[in-house]
Amino acid sequence: MIFLKNICKNIGENAILKNVSLSIEKGEFVAIIGQSGSGKTSLLNIIGTLDTPSSGTYIFDEYEVTKLNNDEKARLRREKIGFIFQRYNLLSLLSAKENVSLPAVYAGKNLQERSQNAKKLLNDLELAHKLDSKPNELSGGQQQRVSIARALMNGGELILADEPTGALDSKSGIMVLEILQKLNEQGHTIVLVTHDPKIATQAKRVIEIKDGEILSDTKKEKAQEKLTLKTMPKEKKTFTLLKNQAFECFKIAYSSILAHKLRSVLTMLGIIIGIASVVCVVALGLGSQAKVLESIARLGTNTIEIRPGKGFGDLRSGKTRLNFSDLETLRSLEYLEAVDAHSNTSGVATYTNISLSARAEGVGTNNFAIEGLRIDAGRILNNDDVKNSTNVAVLDFNAKKNLFPNEKSENILGRVVLFNSQPFKIIGVLQKDTDKPIEDNVVRLYIPYTTLMNKL
Repeated sequence: MIFLKNICKNIGENAILKNVSLSIEKGEFVAIIGQSGSGKTSLLNIIGTLDTPSSGTYIFDEYEVTKLNNDEKARLRREKIGFIFQRYNLLSLLSAKENVSLPAVYAGKNLQERSQNAKKLLNDLELAHKLDSKPNELSGGQQQRVSIARALMNGGELILADEPTGALDSKSGIMVLEILQKLNEQGHTIVLVTHDPKIATQAKRVIEIKDGEILSDTKKEKAQEKLTLKTMPKEKKTFTLLKNQAFECFKIAYSSILAHKLRSVLTMLGIIIGIASVVCVVALGLGSQAKVLESIARLGTNTIEIRPGKGFGDLRSGKTRLNFSDLETLRSLEYLEAVDAHSNTSGVATYTNISLSARAEGVGTNNFAIEGLRIDAGRILNNDDVKNSTNVAVLDFNAKKNLFPNEKSENILGRVVLFNSQPFKIIGVLQKDTDKPIEDNVVRLYIPYTTLMNKL
């Protein structure tokens, strides 16, 4: 059943096991004895496929374990091996029956089958009255019997017991050894690790190990000379297996939440606060970024202004003109979002007895979007205004404030102001531009650029 040849285990420069070779036949009861640090537990872990040797060959039940991957080793443990630990390793939130049933969950057995097998095993170990008891409600001997039942749940052809009586009183220890002997008589292979010679004598074969080497083997038998090696078949994950595993995980998690309500609430509260904080910080950052980019855009950093001439200070710039064909050429460029004409002239704006130095900005319909100007009342210029050179004007905030003090923007729509003796009907009023780093006091009237060119 078990064949080890030249097994070595090294941790750093320390040799834990040194060329260990042994064979254990099916149905044997073997005790591995040695002092602390002798390597007996490391050897047991390698036999149980919980650890991997640094070198050597390990064959278990005709499978070459040293060539199996982690999933294949897990299947081998699940289907062939049962473990008994000194400290029991029972899940505190589960009852005795649920602890025993747990290995069958990974084997894909249904709830009814798991429950029946667990009850039978606990009944055989005289624990029928403790099915629903939690580990903290059981004595040490009872907990160890529960762990024995757990080891047998999936068959337990090989049972590995690591100091199974180490935490028990003498009476409970004797009971556990008697159970192991009965299991061996039923055909289970038992490998027991202990440091107590008296316990070791209960086994049919005693292997003594010291400093990682086998000193003696009271019933040493030759390993089989010929072994027929088998290949571990691939496991098929059935829906039942996945469903059972998911249900048990949910059940254990739910039990843990109920058992520690305050801790669970505080944990969830911490997670909620953490997630909310991250969301708020990210949202605040994105919002601030969008606001800054919007403000920068309105400052004109994403616009290009084209003037006549070769550059600033060009003496011939006054003789050069930009015409409508230039405007249409620019509008044909796909990468430009908006293009518009812009011209201006200075003069005097008059309403009743108020006269102001002002500037007429000759613009088209796209200029307001290009400059990021927002309407407060009325409307902006449209295509008909530009096409017909209409005498209409949109006042900026300074013009409205100085020409129509203490009046609402919507109340001045339709009134007429004069600019250089030309009458202009007010069709809109702009909001105050709060994004400019320096506030100017220029009074502006936005009129169609065709009106400015033809009439001013």
